[in-house]
Amino acid sequence: MGRRLLVTGGAGFIGANFVLYWLKRHPEDRVVVLDALTYAGNRASLAAAEGDPRFRFVKGDIRDAEAVEALLRAERIDTLVHFAAESHVDRSIHGPDAFIDTNVHGTHALLKAARAVWLAGDGRPHRFHHVSTDEVYGSLGPSDPPFTEGTPYAPNSPYAASKAASDHLVRAYHRTYGLQVTTSNCSNNYGPFQFPEKLIPLALIRILEGREIPVYGDGRQVRDWLYVEDHCRGIEGVLDAGRVGETYNIGGRNEIRNLDLVRALCRLLDARMAADPELRRRFPACPAARGGSAASLIRFVADRPGHDRRYAIDAGKIERELGFVPRQSFDSGIRRTVDWYLANERWWRAVMDGSYRNWLATQYGTDS
Repeated sequence: MGRRLLVTGGAGFIGANFVLYWLKRHPEDRVVVLDALTYAGNRASLAAAEGDPRFRFVKGDIRDAEAVEALLRAERIDTLVHFAAESHVDRSIHGPDAFIDTNVHGTHALLKAARAVWLAGDGRPHRFHHVSTDEVYGSLGPSDPPFTEGTPYAPNSPYAASKAASDHLVRAYHRTYGLQVTTSNCSNNYGPFQFPEKLIPLALIRILEGREIPVYGDGRQVRDWLYVEDHCRGIEGVLDAGRVGETYNIGGRNEIRNLDLVRALCRLLDARMAADPELRRRFPACPAARGGSAASLIRFVADRPGHDRRYAIDAGKIERELGFVPRQSFDSGIRRTVDWYLANERWWRAVMDGSYRNWLATQYGTDS
């Protein structure tokens, strides 16, 4: 009999990719998704899993420890993969309460439920895997070595602080109670199903619609980019062979400045438009559809408060211990991502509802 997984936040960007990846790779396993379907949760992202007898979707809140405990018992869950989180830095700056509530209190509720079922209950072999971020480590200078699992925590935004707190809670439940946990801290993800407030889908969609592309400050902030399927593979490796109680950094070894990334997207869309008259017909507002360049849409905006200058992941531990190496370079991953968004216009059009556009307008002005 296979594993029985509970995936929190499984209708979100990384969670949905993980669910679809796991069902494809592990035909003997059952996957239950728990998601509150807040603004970034989209059940349509799980359409490929609907109807699969190995899959179940439950709308619910991770902060409800009693409901989580009941679900763990009813489904005989032995593996919990915890993605559910408020995750956008800008939103955390404007409204930090929701981040503390979901990321700290929600994680604690899950830990309490897992302890009640797996330790005080039937004592079955289990794993609680917590998905975190490189932002807990703070910011790097241009010549600083990348983050390792031993880098001291120094979060600089309410989002990063809330994730750091949840990391500590997971570790404490292992050391204090013996809960069988692992944690992974990943770099910036990109790929299919990403909510369009994040940099890559935001820039891509704005290019297609001929809208200004906001770039914070001077655009020289550096991020390490990880294709989402590679992230799923990394978590799979940790679940299969990771040492209990350990943390694994999962990175893409793709450090890129934000401005360079946006310019690369502009060049890629310009080339696609020039080569495909059907794309020019579908997206007439795109500058390249009229012989122009998408780079003309770039606009520098006031920098984010406390904006971290550079993130970089040293993924040596997961490479040495688990043999994980990203399969996608940034060039191959970004092409796959652009292909997916061009082929799935209906998905992102449905996501771009009024409330999202109104929020963008408050951030970047009325032309949003």
